[in-house]
Amino acid sequence: MSLRNLVGTGLDEATPSRDTIARLLASARRLLADARSAGISAETRFGAAYTAIRMIADAGLNAHGFRTLTSRPGHHQTALQSLPKTFGISAETVIVLETFRKQRHLVEYTGDVVPESTVAECTAEAEALLELAESWLRSNRPDLL
Repeated sequence: MSLRNLVGTGLDEATPSRDTIARLLASARRLLADARSAGISAETRFGAAYTAIRMIADAGLNAHGFRTLTSRPGHHQTALQSLPKTFGISAETVIVLETFRKQRHLVEYTGDVVPESTVAECTAEAEALLELAESWLRSNRPDLL
């Protein structure tokens, strides 16, 4: 399935924007710095790392001319599941990222506790995704950097 097939149900068309991508990636970097801060709770650090992942996914969508329909349920899931089409990540990695999305939902809506190991894993995945996204953009859309 192509991203275009999701227009109207989970995605909307958008003009790729250097400014939008710069803001999303800069925010992801700040969030990753927060995720590495030992002085805040594991849940807050996990939330920061997860949000960095989602912002990077949003940057990938923008680079391809799309954005999630945030007015519809499931926009986080749509953003994550678009990553194989936008930045070429593996299905296995999407499964890991989906686990973080579900964990974030539990933290936000049930007060679930996040183990340090999960914070570390989510932060490492976010850092790897940021590196991959920047590399992909340099190679495929340098006009957006």
